[in-house]
Amino acid sequence: MSSPTGPASGLPVRMPRPRQPGRHRRPEPVAAPENAPALVLAVPGVPSTATRSLAEEVVSIARSELPGLDARIGYLDGTEDATTTSFPEFPSLQSVLAHAATERTARYEQARAAGSDAAEPDGPVAVVVPLLAGPDNALMRRVRQAVMDSRAPAELTDVLGPHPLLAEGLHVRLSEAGLARADRARLFTVATAADGIVLATVGGEEAVQAAGITGMLLAARLAVPVMAAALDQEGAIANTAEELRGSGSTQLALAPYLIGPEIDGSLLDAAAKEAGCSVAESLGAYPAIGKLALSKYTSALGIAPQQPSGAPVH
Repeated sequence: MSSPTGPASGLPVRMPRPRQPGRHRRPEPVAAPENAPALVLAVPGVPSTATRSLAEEVVSIARSELPGLDARIGYLDGTEDATTTSFPEFPSLQSVLAHAATERTARYEQARAAGSDAAEPDGPVAVVVPLLAGPDNALMRRVRQAVMDSRAPAELTDVLGPHPLLAEGLHVRLSEAGLARADRARLFTVATAADGIVLATVGGEEAVQAAGITGMLLAARLAVPVMAAALDQEGAIANTAEELRGSGSTQLALAPYLIGPEIDGSLLDAAAKEAGCSVAESLGAYPAIGKLALSKYTSALGIAPQQPSGAPVH
């Protein structure tokens, strides 16, 4: 029997185990440093409510991964207005950067007026992350020009891909459209599953080569051939589809290696029709997009939260 002070003599006492770190333990969350530069998402394409919703979801994911993150959205084709405190609905990238610089200067001047002897801040006021899955020289030139025209000290990162998480996102979009098995390990078959994938991108030959790297990762996931082609090269999608058919594929799918805003969606539908392919949705605000945007930001600043990595689709 147990006594008021513990178990009876001879009975084992169960003691709590100390918590040990290990690969199965979730790492402690990392918060953004105080007064860290803003993450500014550079959004291409014609601004719209759909584009804004997508961009807001991407920055929301980034904020959830790094508490305290100052994340903002600037549009390549947005409205120029860096002088008012009330921003337009779709502020231009140049305006967002200029406004961030003005805010930092105002904070410094207020601190000095209050008696602070803090040094004038230096370093970037923002880290600009292009909302692009792959390289697009024309769009990147416009992003660089907007950064220069803002006259704000800002750092520009590379595009988001190639990356295993983008292959994961493409797999998910194909499975959502019924064009791929959701999980090869479960041997779940889909009657409409494609036996050949055309990976559609924009940005010329460099973009096709970069998409091809992610395409190899996607091919390994699906165990079907994947070939990349450019939407902005006339006949490239149809020619690639014919090449896949010539190698034995009979049921093809078009997988957009695109986030969405960078092209007119009608181009995808027209290319799929011309090539005789079914088409999946663009990557959109797939969670990996926000994580990759944050990874570009933290790498630029030398902050080291948990790095995003690919994971199987279940």
